[in-house]
Amino acid sequence: MEDNKRKRPLVDFSEDEEEDEEQQPRKKQVVRADMARSCPYLDTINRHVLDFDFEKLCSVSLSHLNVYACLICGKYFQGRGKSSHAYTHSVQMDHHVYLNLANLEFYCIPDNYQVIDASLEDIKFVLRPTFTQDSIALLDSSSKVSRALDGTTYQPGIQGLNNIKNNDYMNVLFHAFAHVLPFRNYFLREENFAHLKPKSGDRLFALVQRLGELFRKLWNPWNFKSHVSPHEMCQAVVLASKKRFQITKQGETVEFMTWLLHSLHQGLKGTAKEGSSVTSQTFQGSMNVHSRKLPPMTENPEELRRLLQHEEYKTTTQKVPFFFLTLDLPPPPLFKDEFDANFIPQVPLVELLSKFDGTQEKEYKSYKDIRMKRFELTKLPPYLILVVKRFTKNNFFVEKNHTIVNFPIGDLDMAEFLSSDPAVQDSHPFTKYNLCANIVHDGEPGAGKGTYRVQLHHRGAKQWFELQDLHVTNLLPQMITLAEAYIQIWELDTTPTS
Repeated sequence: MEDNKRKRPLVDFSEDEEEDEEQQPRKKQVVRADMARSCPYLDTINRHVLDFDFEKLCSVSLSHLNVYACLICGKYFQGRGKSSHAYTHSVQMDHHVYLNLANLEFYCIPDNYQVIDASLEDIKFVLRPTFTQDSIALLDSSSKVSRALDGTTYQPGIQGLNNIKNNDYMNVLFHAFAHVLPFRNYFLREENFAHLKPKSGDRLFALVQRLGELFRKLWNPWNFKSHVSPHEMCQAVVLASKKRFQITKQGETVEFMTWLLHSLHQGLKGTAKEGSSVTSQTFQGSMNVHSRKLPPMTENPEELRRLLQHEEYKTTTQKVPFFFLTLDLPPPPLFKDEFDANFIPQVPLVELLSKFDGTQEKEYKSYKDIRMKRFELTKLPPYLILVVKRFTKNNFFVEKNHTIVNFPIGDLDMAEFLSSDPAVQDSHPFTKYNLCANIVHDGEPGAGKGTYRVQLHHRGAKQWFELQDLHVTNLLPQMITLAEAYIQIWELDTTPTS
C-alpha cells in the first residue's frame, strides 16, 4: 500500500497533456500560416536569372518528376525532402525560395513551408501565361510596347526566338503561324484542346501542347526577357518526327511545314472530314485535278486515234484537298549579260498562279507513265499558303532559282483562278487576300549554307517587322517585294465593299 501511494502522483496531469497534444498541431498551423505570408527570404529572389523556356528537368538527376526551380539562381532541382537535391542545394548555397513547376506553388526550403505572397504572381504568369477571350481580342488592336526587366522594349507577338544551333528553319514558321489569327487564338487558350484525351505517350498531342505554350509566351506582355527560347517546342518536334527534323541540323522549311500541319491535324484528332480540326478550318482548300495519261509515241495517226479511244487515256477529274499551293518558277537564264553578271529575272505572282486557272496543262512524269494535268480551285481557305518552288534537285546537286517574284502587299484577287461552276462562284463572296507573313531564304541551297528570315505584319502596331532569330527590325512595306520570297501566308479580306 505504501508503494502504491508513493507511485500515485499528487496531481493528475493526464487531461492537460491530452489538451496540449491537441493544441500543438493547431499552433504549428498558425505559425506556418504566419510564415507563409511573411517569408524572410523573398527579397533574395532574382528575377533576372529566371528562365522557364527550357525543359523542366532536374539539373542533377535529369528527372522530370517533382521538379522545383530555385528562384535565386534559376536552376532546377528535384524534390524538397531531406534527401532531395533541392534540399541539398538550399543548405549548401543558402538559397531558400523554390517554385514547384507542376502545381505553381512556392516553398521555403529547408524549413519546408509553403510561401503565399501576391508579389510572386508575376513569376507564375511568366511560367504559365493565361489568356481570356477579352485579352485575346485586344491583341490585334493594341500597339502598346512592353518592357523587359533589363529595360529593353518589345512588341508582344514580335519577339526574337533563340537559334539553339540550326533551328532557324523552324523559328520562321513558328513566328508566321503565331500571326494567323484563328490558329493563334485557338492555341492561346488551353481549354480549347484540354478536353482531348490522348493515349499514354502520344507525342503528337505533346506537340500540340508545346505549340500552345510557345504561342502564349510569344504574346505574353509581361515577359522578363525580350526574347523567347523555343527549346521545348523543338524537343517535341524531334521526338514526334522520330529525329527526322533536328535542332542540330538545318532542315528544309517546306518539308517541315508539311509535316507540322499534318501532325497538328492528327494531334487534334482531325480526320479526313473537312473542318475536323483548327488546322483544316484555317488552311485547307480544295481543287479539281484534271488528269489524262499520254499514249506511247507513235508515227501512225490511226493507231494514235485508236489508243485515245481507250478508257485508260481519257481525262479523269478528282477533287483534292490542299494545305498550300506550290508555284513553279520559270527556269533561270543560262548565260550572263553584257556586263558579265548573272541577270536575275523577275516574274509577277499572278503569272505563277495561272497554273491554277483550269486551262494550262503541265506534264508530270513518273516511273510508270506520263500525265498531263491541269488544276482549278474549288474552295479558297481563310488563310492561303503559297510556296515558291526555288529548289530543284538532280542526281548531282541541289540548285536554287533566284528569280524575284513581284507581288502586291494587299488585294490579291483569286477570283479568276476559281472554277467557273456557278455553285463555286456563289460560295465565294470574298476572293481578295492581304499578305500577313513572308518567309525568305537567303544564300545557297543545302543544309547550313543558307539562312531564313520572316517578315510579319503586326495588326495592332500597323507595322511590318523583319525577324531573323533574335534580331528584330522595323521594315518598310516597299522592301518586302525585293526579297526572294519562299513561303507566303495570305489572309482573306472579309470586309464588305461599299
